[in-house]
Amino acid sequence: MKLEILHELNAERAARRPAILVTDTESGEQRLVKAKDFAKDPLRAELEKQLRMGKSASVEAGGKKLFLNVYAPTAKLVIVGAVHISQALAPLARSLGYDVTVVDPRTAFASPERFPDIPLVAEWPDTALPPLNVDAYTAFVAVTHDPKIDDPALLHAFERGCFYIGALGSRKTHAKRGDRLRAQGAKESDIARIHAPIGLAIGAVSPSEIAVSIMAEITAVLRLPPKEKEEAA
Repeated sequence: MKLEILHELNAERAARRPAILVTDTESGEQRLVKAKDFAKDPLRAELEKQLRMGKSASVEAGGKKLFLNVYAPTAKLVIVGAVHISQALAPLARSLGYDVTVVDPRTAFASPERFPDIPLVAEWPDTALPPLNVDAYTAFVAVTHDPKIDDPALLHAFERGCFYIGALGSRKTHAKRGDRLRAQGAKESDIARIHAPIGLAIGAVSPSEIAVSIMAEITAVLRLPPKEKEEAA
């Protein structure tokens, strides 16, 4: 890899921006395609597919054999609410390769005993969230059922462009949540991004089953093309 390309790649990775190194396997010629340039690249479809999958692969295009080396940031999961569902969700997400953090100002819930080996931030969202560098590779889940905690957390998620935002509660509860968020300046497009009721409709009842449904929905949003996401929902 040329030093110039390496420097560009390192800069993208440091900024948690995905990029794909395209190598002509016969000539050895290489070029780096940054995520912001995917839309105008002749390999757009192949680049977007491999980035969604998070996997490098060989492809053929224009009579050439190419290797697409995918460099994607490690996905994060921020869970607001150290509740029973979170106790099942956090280790499940970690097993799938997510960097997980649990946020809850209620120290009786956010304890190491309840969340062994999971990073905990026992602060209110306005203090806890900014240092976490929530971004477009972050899934954000609010499950406290307490508007004083969930609402400011959701407003932060809107600002940071998380790829997934979910919130616990029935449709009736979510309608009231929407009214509160609008009153605090949220746009309709922001509220429409919230997956609520949270998780895929698999008939989940127990905290562990709900955790599975949430991770299934997060995976679908991360991995599936838009049309298939709609069908999964």
